[in-house]
Amino acid sequence: MVKKPAPDAARRSEKSRRAIYDAALALVAEVGYPRTTVEGIAARAGVGKQTIYRWWPSKADVLLEAFLDLSEQGARVSGEKLGETRGGIPDTGDLAADLKAVLRATVDGLLDPKFEAPSRALAAEGLVNEPLARELVARLLEPQLQLYVRRLRSAQAAGAVRPDVDPRIALELFVSPLAQRWLQHTGPLSYAYTDTLVDYALHGLAPR
Repeated sequence: MVKKPAPDAARRSEKSRRAIYDAALALVAEVGYPRTTVEGIAARAGVGKQTIYRWWPSKADVLLEAFLDLSEQGARVSGEKLGETRGGIPDTGDLAADLKAVLRATVDGLLDPKFEAPSRALAAEGLVNEPLARELVARLLEPQLQLYVRRLRSAQAAGAVRPDVDPRIALELFVSPLAQRWLQHTGPLSYAYTDTLVDYALHGLAPR
């Protein structure tokens, strides 16, 4: 009698995890975050509710993990489009062009329906869920901002940015207005808008 191999528990767990990620993202997009429940995610993913609670304490934590995974996939695609080799902002020697390119890619991501619904859900939940907000900042936002810091430091070394400028503060001149416009719907997101943010940030408002 041929003995069948034992089931691969790791593979089965990874398949369930992926199904849960997909279910959480799909439900948030379809019914919104308030109406998304752990029970609904479990049913959509074809797993037991206890499976979800074994890995995550709440639906917010499920969505955060799913979104981080989605963002990692999106970052790889954006990197390929921008010609990045190490997951950073391109350094062509033209700081304005490099910043405009990455901010245009950011606009594409913010307007992508796959990213927009979970992004907004997590942003809203983070206002009342401080631990979730801290984790989102630590695991996703701050690593992305450090890419700008490294690019600005490279520009400082090349003499394109004043040596006394704090890169971590300077990046907020173009990143923060974009985030605010997206969060508060204060105006359309476009390449022209982000290009203008870069021009204003690098050249100021005084007559040249």
